[in-house]
Amino acid sequence: MHSRLPIVFAVATLALFGAAVPASAELVFLTSGRTLSVKSHQADGETMILMLRSGGRVICDASLIARIEADEVAYPEPAPVAPLGAEPVAAADQDARAALDGTPYAEIISSMSEAHGVDPMLVSALIQVESGYRPSAKSPRGAMGLMQLMPSTAREYKVRNPFDPKANIEAGIKHLKSLIDRFGVRVALAAYNAGEGAVKKFNGAVPPYRETQNYVSRILALAGIN
Repeated sequence: MHSRLPIVFAVATLALFGAAVPASAELVFLTSGRTLSVKSHQADGETMILMLRSGGRVICDASLIARIEADEVAYPEPAPVAPLGAEPVAAADQDARAALDGTPYAEIISSMSEAHGVDPMLVSALIQVESGYRPSAKSPRGAMGLMQLMPSTAREYKVRNPFDPKANIEAGIKHLKSLIDRFGVRVALAAYNAGEGAVKKFNGAVPPYRETQNYVSRILALAGIN
């Protein structure tokens, strides 16, 4: 009986401390001179998706990253993700903001998002999907600029030059906020893509259009929103 005690103790020790096993990480060197430690990264075309050690993910243009190296410092795995609706983890929020600082128009996105009560990471993800951060982008349907404002939306928010980054982002955020207030985040993104009429046609749900469903899923994934 006594000979089994060390084995039992070892199993109990692993059960108690298994969650604290060090995890590998990576150091992301931004061209701005800042350094960010992340869990891993994933390339998506000209975009880099950074998986944060403290949960969630952020995006940035790949050209803003000078290099990525293995982090020699071992980090413990983060605590389990809080239930949906709980306050965000402070470390995750700090890491997200640090990564956002390296993206184009980060200061405009942050200040405008804060002013209108919209998650800046959601706005950043939407801009990436809509225009790839190209302020001169124009779609065949006439959508313009970073947040791809339709002419009617630009007129509604009195945007004189929809290709001006600040004016475009502010109007886009205002429009997105109005949709979120009415439909919630997921359906608001669908309405931003397919139009409010399409959402109303399907009783306030995400329309069963493959393009729209992929659009919503991609933005939520890039923004780290479940």
